[in-house]
Amino acid sequence: MSQTVGVLALQGAFAAHIAILESLGVDTIEVRSAEQLADVDALILPGGESTTVSMLLERFGLLEQLRSRIHDEQLPVFGTCAGMILLAEEILDGRADQHCLKALPMSARRNGYGRQLASFETDLDIDGLDEPFHGIFIRAPTVERIGAGVEVLAKVDGQPVMCRHEAVTVASFHPELSGDARLHKRWLVDAGLIPA
Repeated sequence: MSQTVGVLALQGAFAAHIAILESLGVDTIEVRSAEQLADVDALILPGGESTTVSMLLERFGLLEQLRSRIHDEQLPVFGTCAGMILLAEEILDGRADQHCLKALPMSARRNGYGRQLASFETDLDIDGLDEPFHGIFIRAPTVERIGAGVEVLAKVDGQPVMCRHEAVTVASFHPELSGDARLHKRWLVDAGLIPA
């Protein structure tokens, strides 16, 4: 039976993730409803505005279902930029009513690298990749604390920018904007969704 990867499509850069997944031959759906979320074997939480996505998850009735699938079913999830913020155990500089999924023991600071003018690009050495990966950081969050069992896969100036904990992978940058499918492929392989 073929595996289906969902991309949360409430707001943000979901179309670019879908394009990369489709280039890898993966069955992909945009997730906007509880029925769609129930049908996926893995999920990408894309960049966007984390407080807005948090509110939309609640409004569309997805918040508790997503939390349950991550914690109870070990749903493989890849969160990028705002997705990383939402998956963190603690959000720093967030709104008081902002939800987090507590999917991995870490603290993420919204806009930790600064606002739009502080956006930057850099080549990253990522564990498991033979060649550098071009990281695009747009109003990117920073990782302020990591807990037990969290693997740091990449750093910028000593600061973690990509981490993994059990079935959850997060990046503070936008791999979907790089034109490079290697991180998506690696995540799919690690999740057992495609062969190595």
